[in-house]
Amino acid sequence: MSASGSGHEPPNGMPPLEAGGAEDASAATASGTPRLASQKSVKSGPGRVSRLGKAVRSVAGKGPPPGPTRPEFWRSPLRGPWLTAVFGLVLLFGITVLFVTGLVSYAAYNPDLAAVNDQTPDKGWLGFYLFSWPTSPYWLYRLTQGVHVTLGVVLVPVLLAKLWSVIPKLFEWPPIRSASHALDRLSLLLLVGGAGFEFVTGILNVQLHYIFPGSFYTLHFYGAWVFIGAFVVHVTFRLPRALRAVRRRLGEPAAGTEEAAGLVAPHPAEPTISRRGALAMVGLGSVALLVVTAGQSIGGWWRQTALLAPHGRDPGSGPNGFQINKTAASVGIRPSDVGPAWRLTVRGPGGQVDLTYRQLLAMTQHQAALPIACVEGWSTTDQQWSGVRLTDLAALVGLGVHTPEVLVESVQRGGSFRSAVLSDRQVRDSRSLLALRVNGATLSPDHGYPARIIVPGAPGVHNTKWVTRLTFGEPA
Repeated sequence: MSASGSGHEPPNGMPPLEAGGAEDASAATASGTPRLASQKSVKSGPGRVSRLGKAVRSVAGKGPPPGPTRPEFWRSPLRGPWLTAVFGLVLLFGITVLFVTGLVSYAAYNPDLAAVNDQTPDKGWLGFYLFSWPTSPYWLYRLTQGVHVTLGVVLVPVLLAKLWSVIPKLFEWPPIRSASHALDRLSLLLLVGGAGFEFVTGILNVQLHYIFPGSFYTLHFYGAWVFIGAFVVHVTFRLPRALRAVRRRLGEPAAGTEEAAGLVAPHPAEPTISRRGALAMVGLGSVALLVVTAGQSIGGWWRQTALLAPHGRDPGSGPNGFQINKTAASVGIRPSDVGPAWRLTVRGPGGQVDLTYRQLLAMTQHQAALPIACVEGWSTTDQQWSGVRLTDLAALVGLGVHTPEVLVESVQRGGSFRSAVLSDRQVRDSRSLLALRVNGATLSPDHGYPARIIVPGAPGVHNTKWVTRLTFGEPA
C-alpha cells in the first residue's frame, strides 16, 4: 500500500479510510465500521489516515502482549472464586475488627482535649465517633489494642493469600475497558495499596522502627480511612458474588465463564496440594504468628513466647523488671534533671506549689494495681503502684471534688508525648496516681524516677514519666 494509494484496499478486508465529508461518514456507518473521530481532523491526506487506522486495527487484533496479561500464563489449579471468596470473607470479619479497634485506640488518647494529645491534626468529621475515654474497666485499652495488633499480625498470611489468589485480575487486558471499569481499577489500587500501607506501617510500629516520612499516628490514621473507603466499595460490589462462590463448595466454574471471574486457569497445571490443604497451610501460618505475637499483649510468663516483640530493651529483674518502651537515655534525661534539685510544680486556681521528692513521700500514699499498655500492642500484667493521688495534689492548689483536667509535663527533651492532658474523669479516679514506687521499690530511671503518672485504662504514652509539672484546669 503506497502512501497516496487511496484506491487500494487495505488488509483485513476493510474499506479504505479517506479524509472525506459527510458521504464518507455515512458510508462507514452503513458498512458497520465505526469511523475514528480523529479522521475528521486529519487534513494532510488519506495516507496518514490509512496508517493510523491500520495501527489501531493492528494493536486491537494482536490481543494481550506475552506474559502475565494472557490468561494461559497463570496455571495454578487452586485459583478460583471459591478460594478467593473464603479468604475474602475471613478478611471481611478481621479487617472490620481491626478498623473498629483502631478507632477505639484513637479515642483512648482523648484527642479533643488538647493539641498535645492529638497527632492527627485537621481530622474534621473523621473524629465524629470520639468520646471521653473511660477509666473502667481498667484493662480496656490493654484488651482493645492487644486485639488490634495481634489480629493485624495474624491476618498477614490471609492477606497475602488473598492477593495471590486474585493476582491475574491485576493484569487484565485491556487494562481499562470503560469509564466504569477505570473506576473499578482505581478502587482496587486504593484497596491493595491501602492494605499494604496499613499493614506495613502497623508492623513497623510494633517493632519500633519509625522510618516513615512523618508521624506514624497521622499516616496510619489517614491511611486507614482511605483503605476502609475502598474496602467498603469493594465489599459492596463483591460480597454477593463471594457468597455465591462459597455455596459452590470446592467446585469451580469453567475457565472463561462469567462465574470464573477471570480467576480459573484455562490450562491448569497438575495440582500438588488441594484447596483444603492450601487453606490449612494459610491457617497454620496465622496460628504460628499468633503464638509468637500474643504473648506481648498477655504479658507475664507468656511474654517469653513473643518472638516478634521488640527486643534490646530488657528491663532486667526485680521490682522494676517489666516492659519499657522509651528509656531515660533515649529521650535525653540527664542525671541532673532528676537529681536532688528536681521539683514537682503544681499549678491551679489557688496558686502554685513546688514539692521536693521527700515532701511527696511524706504525703498520704495510696496504692493501685494497674498494667501498662502501649499502642505497639505490648502490655504488662498488673503492677503494684504507690504514690499520691492526683486529687490530693489538686487540693493543694485550691481544687475540691470537682477536679478539672490536668496538663502533665515531663522533663524529657526529645521524642513525642513529652506532655499530655488527662480528662477530669481520669483525674478524679481514686486509682490515678503520681506514682513514686512500684512493687515496693523506688522507680527505676527508665520507669520514670522520680515520679510518673499512672491512670487506669490510659494508653502507655499518657502515663507520663519523669513528671515535673502539673497544671490543673488550664487547657494545653
